[in-house]
Amino acid sequence: MSVTAWLAVAVFAAVYVLIATEKVHRVTAALGGAVVMLVIGATSADDAFFSDVTGIDWNVVFLLLGMMLIVAVLKRTGLFEFVAIWAAKRSRGRPYRLMVLLILATAFLSAWLDNVTTVLLIAPVTIAVCARLGLPPVPYLIAEVMACNIGGAATLIGDPPNIMIGSRAGLSFNDFLLHLAPITTLLLVVFAVMARWMFRDAFSYDPKRAAHVMAMRERDAITDGRLLAVSGVVITIVMACFVLHTTLHLAPSVVAISGGLILLAASRLNAGDVAADVEWETLAFFTGLFVMVGAMVQTGIITDIGEAAARATEGQLFGASMALLFGSVVPSAVIDNIPFVASVSPIVSEIVESSGGVERAGVLWWSFALGADLAGNATIIASSANVVTVGIADRAGHHISFWQFSRYGLIVTAVTTALAGLYVWLRYFAFA
Repeated sequence: MSVTAWLAVAVFAAVYVLIATEKVHRVTAALGGAVVMLVIGATSADDAFFSDVTGIDWNVVFLLLGMMLIVAVLKRTGLFEFVAIWAAKRSRGRPYRLMVLLILATAFLSAWLDNVTTVLLIAPVTIAVCARLGLPPVPYLIAEVMACNIGGAATLIGDPPNIMIGSRAGLSFNDFLLHLAPITTLLLVVFAVMARWMFRDAFSYDPKRAAHVMAMRERDAITDGRLLAVSGVVITIVMACFVLHTTLHLAPSVVAISGGLILLAASRLNAGDVAADVEWETLAFFTGLFVMVGAMVQTGIITDIGEAAARATEGQLFGASMALLFGSVVPSAVIDNIPFVASVSPIVSEIVESSGGVERAGVLWWSFALGADLAGNATIIASSANVVTVGIADRAGHHISFWQFSRYGLIVTAVTTALAGLYVWLRYFAFA
C-alpha cells in the first residue's frame, strides 16, 4: 500500500477509537476525520462530494432528512402517545411482553419499509411507552433496532445493502423473500428468546403504573385530528412510492424529501420549529463517515481486502459463500455496511460470473447479503438505523454508549451469523 493509504488507515483507526471510547463526541470525531482525509490527499473534494462510489451518499442523507421532517410533524399530532398507550395496553404493562411486541412490530415494518424509516417511526413510540410504564428505554431501543436489522434482511427494500445487491445482481423482491425471509423469521424467534436473558434487568413490573395505563384511552392522546389525517395521506403515498420505486423510477430519497416538504407545507406549522426537531447531528455524522469510508475505498484498501478473499476461495463455491458471509461481518461492523457493500459488490459479481452465473452461484449473493445485514447489529456505526436510533435517544436524554450497544450487539451478531451459515450450508449444499 502507498503512504497515503497507510495514513488513511491510521486516521480511520484513530477516529474509530475516539468514537468507541467516547473521548470526543462522535460527530466531532467523524467530521474531523473527514477533514484530515481531505488534507492528506486520501480523497479529494470532487471524490468526497460528487462521486457515486467514494462520495457522500446524498440519497441516504436526503432520505433521512425527508423522513425526519415527517416524524417531526407527526410528533405534533399526538400519534406517538396514542401508539404508546395502545402498545402498553396490549402488553398489559408486562415489560418482556412489551419488548416482544416491539421486536415483532419493528421487524415486520422494516421488511416492508427501509430500516431507517422504521426506527424513525418506532423509536419515539418506544421512548413514550417506556415513560408511561416507568421502564428504562435504552434496552428497548437497542432490542428493536437489532430486530430492525434482522427483519430488514428479509426483503429487497428492507435494508439499503439489499437494494444495492439486488440492483447489481438483477434480483427481484420475490427472490429476496424466497431465499432470505425463512432464515430471518427463524432469527427473529431466536432473538426474542435471547432478549429475555440479555435485557432481564429491564423487566421490572410496576402494577400501579400498569393499572394507570390500562385505564387510559388512546383517543385522548390525539391533539390535532386534521394534521393527523393530512399526515396519514402523505405517509400512505410515500410508503406506496417506496414499495413501487423501481417501477416509478423514483429514488427513495426523492420520495422521502418530497413527502417531508409537502407535509411541512400542508401542516401550516412554523418551519423553523419543525426543522429544530430534525436530527442534524446524525446527518452530520453520516457525512463525515461517508467521506472517511470513501477515502478508504479511494485508496484501494477495501477493494484489496475483497480481492484477496476472492483469490483465496477461487473455484470453491462453498468456501466462497462462507468467506462472503463471515468475511463481511468484521468490515461491515467497523464501517457502515452501506459503503462496504457498494465497494465489494462488484467483486462478488465477478466471482459469481466466474462460478457459473446466478443460476449456480446465486448462493454467493445471499451469503453476502446475510453477512452485511446481520453485521449491522455489531456496533453503533455498523448500520444507518443504529446511528439514527442513538441520535434519537441522545436527543431524548438517554445516552447509548458504543460499548453498551456492542455488549449486546456482538453476541447477537455472533449467534445470528452462525445460524445463517448453518442455513446456507443446509439449503444450498447439504440438501441442494
